[in-house]
Amino acid sequence: MSAPAVVALFLALFVLQYALETALLVLDLRHAAARRGVPAALAGRISEETAERSRAYTLARGRFALVTGTAGAALTLVLLLSGLLPALDRALAGAGLGGAHRFVAFLALLSLAVGLAGVPASLWSTFVLEARFGFNRTSPRVWVLDRAKGLLVQAALGLPLLYAIHAFFSRTGPLWWIWLFGFLASVQVFLTWLYPAVIAPLFNRFDPLADGPLRARLVALAAEAGFAHRGLYVVDASRRSAHSNAYLTGLWRPRIVLYDTLVGRMSADEAASVVAHEIGHFTARHVHRRVALSLAASFVALLALSRLIAWPTLYAAFGFDAPSLHAALALLSLGGGAFVFWIAPLAAAWSRRHELEADRFSLRLARSPAALKSALVRLNGDNLSNLHPHPWYSAWHYSHPTLAERLAAVDRAARDAGAAAAQAAP
Repeated sequence: MSAPAVVALFLALFVLQYALETALLVLDLRHAAARRGVPAALAGRISEETAERSRAYTLARGRFALVTGTAGAALTLVLLLSGLLPALDRALAGAGLGGAHRFVAFLALLSLAVGLAGVPASLWSTFVLEARFGFNRTSPRVWVLDRAKGLLVQAALGLPLLYAIHAFFSRTGPLWWIWLFGFLASVQVFLTWLYPAVIAPLFNRFDPLADGPLRARLVALAAEAGFAHRGLYVVDASRRSAHSNAYLTGLWRPRIVLYDTLVGRMSADEAASVVAHEIGHFTARHVHRRVALSLAASFVALLALSRLIAWPTLYAAFGFDAPSLHAALALLSLGGGAFVFWIAPLAAAWSRRHELEADRFSLRLARSPAALKSALVRLNGDNLSNLHPHPWYSAWHYSHPTLAERLAAVDRAARDAGAAAAQAAP
């Protein structure tokens, strides 16, 4: 394949991805714009006011996504086709940088440039769009401090990691990519411990959940499930946003973390149903399967990289003078999505299946269908999630079933459980 053919193939797939995802987003926006009020399946559960605010928020977020998606696509094309990356590579070589130093400098500067390009969108999203709907509670000072701390964390972790990647590439022979995979897999597992213990507390305060009915309920819930954990914590999420959620973090004996906004708005039964859902993910090994899938994807990516790295045509197609690991990584990270975007709906469908399984586990553990349904409705309302998603858009993008689908599934599971109990009764 010639260099022009490589560029033509990339552009064809890139345009296809952009056109398909933009069309789906426009379809979803038109679907939401044409529908007012509460969907029939949610009648009596959602107020008209919440439904209208959800609709307005969906439209605002979607229109913003159209702009940022187009800007992101344009930035990718500029970086790949304008000659900026080869020019940066030559400038670093001209400055006397070579080997690992050139590798690290090139990728660090590229990452910094992409990060800076996203600053205007982040500012608009936080201080205009989110503020318009009452979600933003971040001050400019906190926003700047978060970005500064994030940059320092990325440098502290990323720069040594880049030097290590180059060392594996240059010193472990033809099977460098297998050695590198083993190293990166170890790093990923290590970060699952480091993030909740060291990194997350740099940005938020995590306090133990206070004694009371909610703590007693959650402790009993975890004990009944035989679920070992590292404690129950409340994170000061309200410092930055009014959104509400709960999550578990870590691979083994994870921490159970509740947003303070959730603790303040939900009853003990509702919060217990949410936490039981999260425990269900761990009990069913959903989290571990996703980590395994991520590692498998990394393995395939490194295998592809090992095959592409010595292909001169690839570098000539995008203006580089010679093959190099840093050029290959840049091309793969910027342009690789165009070759694998079709995986998105498969991953989304897999995730939705896991969410329904976790809901069924919550029903078995917390034994309160009404509390789970009211918690789901409350979370949907608190976050102004789209009540009228287009089915094609949700099938492609949604990692969770829609609210109506989840409520219907809870009702079915509760009826099935009741029927089974009736048959088992003497």
